[in-house]
Amino acid sequence: MTELEATATILVVDDDETIRRMLTRALGAEGFTVEAVSDGRDALATVATSAPDLVVLDIMLGSDDGLDVMAAIRRSSDVPVILLTGRAEEHERILGLKLGADDYLVKPFSAAELAARISSVLRRTRKPVPGTGFDYGALRIDVATRELFVHDELVVMTAKEFDLLAFLAGSPRQVFAREQLLRQVWGSSSEWQDPATVTEHVRRVRRKIEDDPDNPRWVRTVRGVGYRFEP
Repeated sequence: MTELEATATILVVDDDETIRRMLTRALGAEGFTVEAVSDGRDALATVATSAPDLVVLDIMLGSDDGLDVMAAIRRSSDVPVILLTGRAEEHERILGLKLGADDYLVKPFSAAELAARISSVLRRTRKPVPGTGFDYGALRIDVATRELFVHDELVVMTAKEFDLLAFLAGSPRQVFAREQLLRQVWGSSSEWQDPATVTEHVRRVRRKIEDDPDNPRWVRTVRGVGYRFEP
């Protein structure tokens, strides 16, 4: 476990007291600090006041709809979220990802698997340290100087193109919906800005970094969900 994971606080949101106790005990044994609540209202309040490092959210919350809670979290926070679901329907998983979930786990599951998923998401969503960048061999992104090199050649990008690529490269293999990218990169939402803006900027980025923009190596499309950076 890395230093980041060892100091991480996990918020467990589940209306089943037995599950809350089990996960609190099991994740605590893995070195995490755990807070547990039973409903959406307490979950949103805890996210706002305690700023956990990751949320484990059950989709089925009695009188609450976990997906509504997921959407509410995303309106105010970019905290990583892992959804727990007792249903394996693809459309529900896709909807959860579109709403901003970082991963999902279908019940029944082992506490060890959940702990591994938490560690994986925390590593993926780590923020770049100021003054550093990302080196993926043929593709190098210098965050400090805001310079991009492809095959050691400097590539000129607009500010927003660079911001989009750096954001995706900072969370390799994580899938982001267009609405998420609007919020994270543009500081906007689909209510104020057309998500097609994201599509157009992805197209422009691909033209500048991909050997074959029609068959992208770095910025991949996840059909029906969004985009991910493939290291």
